[in-house]
Amino acid sequence: MTASTDGELDPPADPLEVARLICLRQLEMAPRTRAQLATTLTKRRIPPEAAQVVLDRFVQVGLIDDGAYALAWVESRHRGRGLARRALSQELRQRGVAEPEATVALDTLDPEQELATARRLVDRKLASTARLETAARVRRLASMLARKGYPPAVAVRVVREALGDEAAELDGLADPSDD
Repeated sequence: MTASTDGELDPPADPLEVARLICLRQLEMAPRTRAQLATTLTKRRIPPEAAQVVLDRFVQVGLIDDGAYALAWVESRHRGRGLARRALSQELRQRGVAEPEATVALDTLDPEQELATARRLVDRKLASTARLETAARVRRLASMLARKGYPPAVAVRVVREALGDEAAELDGLADPSDD
């Protein structure tokens, strides 16, 4: 309880109203998943029952939509950062998006689109590696793709295509599809 200006004690704040205001403020800043909002409410010591009621209501009226969040996240992070399916899946899990919603969002990524994105990433990085030995260029380019979630087979293929004859001369750059 807090003291008002006239010295009287104010009644404790309604947990439902406090939870609702916290969620609205969070959603004003950026879209959030239900799990992210639940974590925020827990940190702010909102009773679990009140948090559940508010979160259920926000889902019901469409203020929280993990499926739409996942779709927008995948589109934005793939286009903007060049992240591959594996990295995006991990990020969605970290944000509390359930597997069904994450799968639907990740399925919007076409394998050819991912390959084209990997090629663009490598093309952008090629010039900065021009003065390095071929082996170092291959390591740097493949590592960059790996950090962005691309599978080794895709990384090797894209780097080999980008470096052409230069990469084909390396013994250590075996194409996994040659097996």
